[in-house]
Amino acid sequence: MFTETAVARKNKAVDRAMGHIFRLMTLAIVIPLIGILAYLVIQASPVLDIEFLTTFPRNNMKEGGIYPAIVGTFWMVTVSLLLSAPVGILAAIYLNEYATENWFTRIVNLAVVNLAGVPSIVHALFGVGAFVLITGRPCILAASMTLGIMTLPVIIASTKQALAAVPMPFREACWNVGATRWQTIRTIVLPNSISGILTGVILQVSRAAGETAPILFTGAVFFRRELPHGLYDQSMALSMHLFSIATQGGQVPEAIQYGTAVALVGLVLAVNLTSILLRIYFRSRKKW
Repeated sequence: MFTETAVARKNKAVDRAMGHIFRLMTLAIVIPLIGILAYLVIQASPVLDIEFLTTFPRNNMKEGGIYPAIVGTFWMVTVSLLLSAPVGILAAIYLNEYATENWFTRIVNLAVVNLAGVPSIVHALFGVGAFVLITGRPCILAASMTLGIMTLPVIIASTKQALAAVPMPFREACWNVGATRWQTIRTIVLPNSISGILTGVILQVSRAAGETAPILFTGAVFFRRELPHGLYDQSMALSMHLFSIATQGGQVPEAIQYGTAVALVGLVLAVNLTSILLRIYFRSRKKW
């Protein structure tokens, strides 16, 4: 009884064509990425083993592993996260839940957006002029504070977005039964936005792990024969180590260079995978 009209046939053809175009666009992004990762792993295969990840460099970094660079990266990223995440989350809670719309909050929001786009080398120069002077010398603490300042705007922006995604009727229902603003935030808003908050924070961890410029002048060193013992020590870092051995004019074997790159990419992928799993877990617990 019902026949397909020319308009319906045209719409179906357009839908199929757009589906193929989007599929090709996705493949154009994924296939080069897989190719690059495969190339890195193949080039690094001569040195990729447990010894490479758990030993110190030897013979002017022409032999040995990258263990101190891995440890130094964990030091800097962990300290920067401990410094920036609480401040960023609390600032976002204030801006989204407490602050009223006025000239001051507009200036703050504009400053957050602008700081998120500042090049990392500018943060490095700021870190030298501020944090290195505070600590008295380049060290892990100065480098971590520089990384924290660099990642702080994005943490604030992502947390604000996660808080704003919680429906307003949830808040109004709590206020109607006599709950205070803080009780509403603590028991309703934060539990329902934790997945977005953690995703933003963890993704900034991966960004901090791959940055070279902010730590170049503030705490990372070319080579160190021992592990750091405290926040006022300098340390190696994976990104700095890769930059150092890749600019030695071919003195360091290419396999070690590619192995360091694979370790850094693997660390970033592991952090991103952690954020995805956490997001899936917390979203599964949502009631709406």
